[in-house]
Amino acid sequence: MAEIINMPRLSDTMEEGTVASWLKKVGDKVSEGDILAEIETDKATMEFESFYEGTLLHIGVQQGETTKVDELLAIIGEEGEDVSELIKNAKSDASSSIEEKIQDLEVKHEETSKEETQPEALTEELPEGVVVVTMPRLSDTMEEGTVATWLKKVGDTVEEGDILAEIETDKATMEFESFNAGTLLHVGLGEGQSAKVDALLAIIGPAGTDVSSVAKNFSPVQASETKDEPVAKETLKETLSEVKTAPTQSAPVTNDSGGRVYISPLAKKIAEEKGINIAHVQGTGEKGRIIKRDIENYKPATGSGLAAAKFTPSGQESFEEVNNSQMRKVIAKRLAESKFSAPHYYLNVEFNMDNAIAFREQFNSIPDTKISFNDMVVKACALALKQHPQVNSQWFADRMRKNSHVHIGVAVAVEDGLVVPVVRFADEQSLPQIGAAVKDYAVRARIKKLTPEEMEGSTFTISNLGMFGIESFTSIINQPNSAILSVGTIVQKPIVKDGQVVVGNTMKLSLACDHRTVDGATGALFLQTLKGYIENPVTMLV
Repeated sequence: MAEIINMPRLSDTMEEGTVASWLKKVGDKVSEGDILAEIETDKATMEFESFYEGTLLHIGVQQGETTKVDELLAIIGEEGEDVSELIKNAKSDASSSIEEKIQDLEVKHEETSKEETQPEALTEELPEGVVVVTMPRLSDTMEEGTVATWLKKVGDTVEEGDILAEIETDKATMEFESFNAGTLLHVGLGEGQSAKVDALLAIIGPAGTDVSSVAKNFSPVQASETKDEPVAKETLKETLSEVKTAPTQSAPVTNDSGGRVYISPLAKKIAEEKGINIAHVQGTGEKGRIIKRDIENYKPATGSGLAAAKFTPSGQESFEEVNNSQMRKVIAKRLAESKFSAPHYYLNVEFNMDNAIAFREQFNSIPDTKISFNDMVVKACALALKQHPQVNSQWFADRMRKNSHVHIGVAVAVEDGLVVPVVRFADEQSLPQIGAAVKDYAVRARIKKLTPEEMEGSTFTISNLGMFGIESFTSIINQPNSAILSVGTIVQKPIVKDGQVVVGNTMKLSLACDHRTVDGATGALFLQTLKGYIENPVTMLV
């Protein structure tokens, strides 16, 4: 009998998943425990195992496509089994679930209206026409929100459907529409400020109304008791309607200068119907937002020759504000703490790389062997750290730890920032082993498949920007480590050798040290030892 496999919930906050890759295709045999697909969630890309045996009869979500949790992902059954009815029913269930949710909400609202009379009494305490707007719950896991941008200011007229503000949640930054018309009388949170769900966000009412006492005496508990369920119901209808038509969130549109284009939903719909590229439309709404009249009055630029020469550009200044991801926030916090708590100093050196180039060429001539210069630096640092344990130390508030083991963190750039996977016991590993480990970490880091354990426990860090053509740079120490080595690119230039000026290859390195644990002379001696290994790499094999 065929079994329906739905999109699994692979994390507590997961609402939808994207099929990164299918490891089985229709017609393949599937055993219990086989990996069916790799699913990209809001946190990571994870392997999804089958709990059934049989033949893969149907794939409901193609590679690269996204669908909601619990919607049809695949069907497994007996070879040749007809599953057309199951597919049809699954699609029918998905479309009807939205209406069912709305009906459930309507029933709950009717029951609440019959049981509760307190909201009417509390509403009478507000001045006539005044509405308290609270921090909305824009996701199921949202506990607090941050006002990213106010699109209205106190004194502005607000129409129903106007965008009041952009609210940053734990998952995304979303536009928050007003469900009321009137004048914005009070703003409870400034841009960049955060508050719990149901906290005072704003007050709307007739112009000139004094709402100072309302703002002063506002209670989030009272607000939750006076929520207007019909509004919540309409909001859910709009949200679920969007799920029907747009199951995946598209990237924001940008203009010719790379800045984000802000546009009202109605204007966007009209632009799509007319085939107008909104990146070329100049908005006249708040902060340059494109509104309905801008689309209706838009005329594409035409003309050539003298007519075109008379055209006067009416450019619009624009910019893009990128909301900080959780990874970026953590990076900023940790690096700021390191930079301002650890007394950094820097030791700069330049090594001759002629022997290293020749060594690598010979080493890579071995079949199925390929190492990089970065692999050689990792190995050389590991051996040098064994001789200079002070540089391999870590600083804590009440003690200093001198590590006998060498775990080297290798900085890897990813889309959201930087991660540092750790090559453990690097001094005991061969160059090919180090190369394989670093390559594996780099690949999995970019697809967010590193485990937390693989990014913990480093005793020393290496950051290499040589592959980007950077000759020299300095890095911030990855605490609690005592040092980090910055590695530049290999440059061909004139050097003095045996009293003669010849063409040579050099590489610049910068060692950032924490002066609390590593004195200048200690750092210098470490670099001398490192120089011996790098300039005579055969010694790493002895």
